[in-house]
Amino acid sequence: MSASSRASAPPRVLTVAGSDSGGGAGIQADLKTMLALGVHGMSVLTAVTAQNSLGVQGAWELPVEAVRAQYRSVVDDIGVDAVKTGMLSSAELVETVAELIGGTAVSSVVDPVGVSKHGDSLLAASALDSVRTKLLPVATVATPNLDEVAQLTGVEVESEDGMRRAAAAVLAYGPTWVLIKGGHLSGDAVDFLTDGSEEIWLRAPRFDNRHTHGTGCTLASAIASGLAKGQSAPEAVTAAKEYVTGAIAAGFALGAGIGPVDHGWQFGTGGA
Repeated sequence: MSASSRASAPPRVLTVAGSDSGGGAGIQADLKTMLALGVHGMSVLTAVTAQNSLGVQGAWELPVEAVRAQYRSVVDDIGVDAVKTGMLSSAELVETVAELIGGTAVSSVVDPVGVSKHGDSLLAASALDSVRTKLLPVATVATPNLDEVAQLTGVEVESEDGMRRAAAAVLAYGPTWVLIKGGHLSGDAVDFLTDGSEEIWLRAPRFDNRHTHGTGCTLASAIASGLAKGQSAPEAVTAAKEYVTGAIAAGFALGAGIGPVDHGWQFGTGGA
């Protein structure tokens, strides 16, 4: 590769997550998001799922040595500007990935995936403590939804007023920033970003569209893409919120259940 072609390479973002065979979430959603936002997406596969619009029919975790080998293969040769994590189903995987990220001096986005859009558990209960004590401390931005906040901290959020308390509970585990996703509340889609001092409320209209599969993966990948471009956490999260809002608005029916968001909505490539 020539010096000129090296200079033109886009920022590099690595997703460490599970595969969604239906293409709406997981590694597939991450890579689509990264392409749409102009960064080079790379992947470390942690699990294979049999998954469609109706739910998760099966999941098979990859061996820790396979996850470690993928990570080292990519980072040691190609390099990376930001890392994003998704489905890490076991304590051993969580601790391995936390160690790898901790040894890589780049921004990281931790999406502490606990359950799928359909309510399927994607994280062993025994892994929760590892997420709290190993993974969250290495996160530049943690992006739990309200169910994941309850899983990790015991804080139940039923209104916007509870989002500050939830953020404080997550920040206590060590991430630099936390984005509490309030999509499960009624009314506007409200998210709350804070580092314990600065506070940013992000609001978007709630669309009459149930095709929202992959929303969390997409948002976290969009944030990582922004961080890789050199944006601050507030800038990256604000831009990611705008991107995912458009993707939700353009979500389309696929299969008999919950369809995906449209990762290519800006280009008119989805189901619209």
